[in-house]
Amino acid sequence: MLGFAKKAEKAGGGQTTNPRHVAIIMDGNGRWAKKRHLPRALGHKKGVEVVREIVRHAATTGLEALSLYAFSSENWKRPEDEVNDLMGLLRGFIKSDIDEFAANDVRLKIIGNYRALAPDIVDMIDDALARTAHNRRTTLAVALNYGAQDELVRAAQAAAGEGAISAEAIERHLDTADMPPLDLLIRTSGEQRLSNFMLWQAAYAELWFTDTLWPDFTPAEFDSALAEFGTRERRYGGR
Repeated sequence: MLGFAKKAEKAGGGQTTNPRHVAIIMDGNGRWAKKRHLPRALGHKKGVEVVREIVRHAATTGLEALSLYAFSSENWKRPEDEVNDLMGLLRGFIKSDIDEFAANDVRLKIIGNYRALAPDIVDMIDDALARTAHNRRTTLAVALNYGAQDELVRAAQAAAGEGAISAEAIERHLDTADMPPLDLLIRTSGEQRLSNFMLWQAAYAELWFTDTLWPDFTPAEFDSALAEFGTRERRYGGR
């Protein structure tokens, strides 16, 4: 993609419109299932269905990039059966959706250390990345085995290996280095924290929180977040 260095377009009065890169912390699958007296696995399954819906919708809004926090490096602490369920859903998602990504010019990108996952998942991801590498309509970045603190350590180490450490050098080595700057970060389920997600990238991103649990999140609510983003004045430390 071209022109990644520019920020979101500005309208009159310093307000911004048309975010180029949106990230989502998809939270609330477990609580959604608990409210319905269902197994947590069914909450995660419903969450994947919402992922499909939001990805399809986001591609129609002109977004250049959508980043989803799917599995953090801390999620390994969850019960083994829940982790296995999540990995099974990941396998199914790749198998069922990669053809659609390829057909609709969506580039898949993985941020985080996905090579620590099961070998068959790594092979599936490598194939999906290769098949969509030249797609340009939008980039879908999925965070797998991702933690922002780990990302920053890796980026700083790589920058130090080249010489003096600077903000620009660190940015060149972030997992998102070939993506537009993050404009808007959405978190569902009522929690208001970043949970070790895109800490560097979120420095001047707009934050938008909703009480809606992820399995209940809709394209209409996604559009509401984009609309509110368009009303905010972004000063980047200026006045």
